[in-house]
Amino acid sequence: MNKEVIVINAVWCPSCLILKKNLKKIKEEYGIEYTSLDYDLDEEKVKEYGKFDILPVIIVGDKKLVGEKSIDEIIKFLKECEVI
Repeated sequence: MNKEVIVINAVWCPSCLILKKNLKKIKEEYGIEYTSLDYDLDEEKVKEYGKFDILPVIIVGDKKLVGEKSIDEIIKFLKECEVI
């Protein structure tokens, strides 16, 4: 599938570190590609996707997965979005 996956995270966010590890595993298994945006460093670009009070955020089209999720929840979301 060729759908853009955007990940919004921050270096100060513990849940973002967990997501990073899980996305690495998913990338190895399914070969997905994603664009990672830092909440602070990429502030203008992040604003294009909305205002977020909870991180991390995975965005595919108009769908968003917000907050710390298990690897199974992330895979389920990506499958529902037809990314994998």
